[in-house]
Amino acid sequence: MPKTFAIIKERKNPPDRRVVFSPEKCREVIKQFPDARIIVEASDVRIFPDDAYRQAGFEVMEDVSAADVMLGVKEVPVDALIPNKKYFYFSHTIKKQPYNRKLLKAMLNKNIEMFDHETIVDETNHRLIGFGYYAGLVGAYNGFRGLGLRDKLFVLPKVENLPDLEAVKAELDKITLPNLKIILSGTGKVARGAKEILDHLKIREVTDAEYLSKEFSEPVYCLIDVAEYNKRKDGAEFNKQEFYTDPSNYESDFMKYAKVSDVFFTGHFYGNGAPYLFTKEDAKNPDFKINFVADISCDVDGPVACTLRASTIADPFYGYDPKTESETAFDAPGAIAVMAVDNLPCELPKDASEGFGDMFLENVIPAFFNGDKDGILQRARITTEDGKLTPRFAYLKEYVEIAS
Repeated sequence: MPKTFAIIKERKNPPDRRVVFSPEKCREVIKQFPDARIIVEASDVRIFPDDAYRQAGFEVMEDVSAADVMLGVKEVPVDALIPNKKYFYFSHTIKKQPYNRKLLKAMLNKNIEMFDHETIVDETNHRLIGFGYYAGLVGAYNGFRGLGLRDKLFVLPKVENLPDLEAVKAELDKITLPNLKIILSGTGKVARGAKEILDHLKIREVTDAEYLSKEFSEPVYCLIDVAEYNKRKDGAEFNKQEFYTDPSNYESDFMKYAKVSDVFFTGHFYGNGAPYLFTKEDAKNPDFKINFVADISCDVDGPVACTLRASTIADPFYGYDPKTESETAFDAPGAIAVMAVDNLPCELPKDASEGFGDMFLENVIPAFFNGDKDGILQRARITTEDGKLTPRFAYLKEYVEIAS
């Protein structure tokens, strides 16, 4: 099994400052696995400078082709791929994303073994690695920042201008919220991050029944799962297993929340074929009361009708005019304000990198030294060393063949 790991330079634009392992985490890897060796590709964008790695005892070099395993975050440009290596990064290919067809094709041509962070799952197919929790934290903060700006309530600084999560929370301690009703969807890592921000602001969490039936004299929020915002078309009882397997017998029941909510934070995972939470028609309904959506999940032109496009860290907010179904100024009268940044964890690179490194060390690194006894690498591997798709990802065959 390979023993030399390289922390590779992020080459995508705009620059991503995150990294798989901080200098401190690299030391932990070596401590736990003395047979491992880590080298670092020189980079001027990483949140931890090259010198921090040198001081931790790691070699920083321009050429890391001596390594067996390349550890990155974002897509690697085709011309920077080193043949016959193992690569870990978010390739954005497993949903057949058209813009990365050529990247997957190039990895097959270069006999690269590709392991996508998204495909690192346990035996029940639950993801073990990700930045979702940090997306939730930053997305919820951005939601309140946008609300403050639009309604001229308070001014919060951008997360990217703050050093860490502690500083983010310190800024939230300075604001006072009006009487709002906030809905938060989801039960995974994204929702957990968003919930942490809501709880830090001491916003009271109320039950579904209370939220739908009562008026409050303070800000409150309600956390909802798929079973709460979907219902069977025939009125029968909701069956979660059936819903996940075949959602065609279900329809959205989100409108009951839209009628009583001011703000919607999305932390849900949207599965293909599931009912949209709310449609463009729903948003036209005079009873539709939501006027601010922080779409952390950011499925464009999908289950949240007002998410027309992903927004950017530089320009995070826009407006959706339900009448014309088109984009407008985020503070335009009658508009739903939208925050739909699709790379939120980039705003908190230090905390996000440290958290990611914890997960990667716990779930992935041991597999290189225990013969992959839990099947982590086997399940995650998309391409083989002889330029083929693995059986698990054979469904990508046609997608790759289009890339000529």
